[in-house]
Amino acid sequence: MKTYMANAQTVERKWYVVDAAGIPLGRLASKVAAILRGKNKPTFTPNVDTGDFVIVVNSDKVVLTGKKLEDKFYRYHTGYIGGLKEIAYGKLMAERSDLAVYEAVKGMLPKNSLGRTMIKKLRVYKGAQHNHQAQKPEELKLF
Repeated sequence: MKTYMANAQTVERKWYVVDAAGIPLGRLASKVAAILRGKNKPTFTPNVDTGDFVIVVNSDKVVLTGKKLEDKFYRYHTGYIGGLKEIAYGKLMAERSDLAVYEAVKGMLPKNSLGRTMIKKLRVYKGAQHNHQAQKPEELKLF
């Protein structure tokens, strides 16, 4: 019996729209990361980017459970000495909720060149409007 191995020529990509309203951030990120990686397809191959494009709308309505809005921090480094910055997730979700969703999904993808190409297939929008109607995206219910 032969094992199927996908390659760049055999991959068929679709576009999906995910409404993030009322969904916990981590659960949303893990489902979106699996779709970007292609794990929802029978043609999944670990060393090939077989995933689909994902558009996340209403990122400002994503939920953080517990006391994460006060206790959890988004940390990044500017590149300068002593340049470690941190922002509370309460402030981050109020100002840049699209960045919070983007970074959560990025953290669940492989940390190599394959993961860097996968994250380019993610589009995150704060509101309900997006400008990808020409791609004819399908509505995807995660929960």
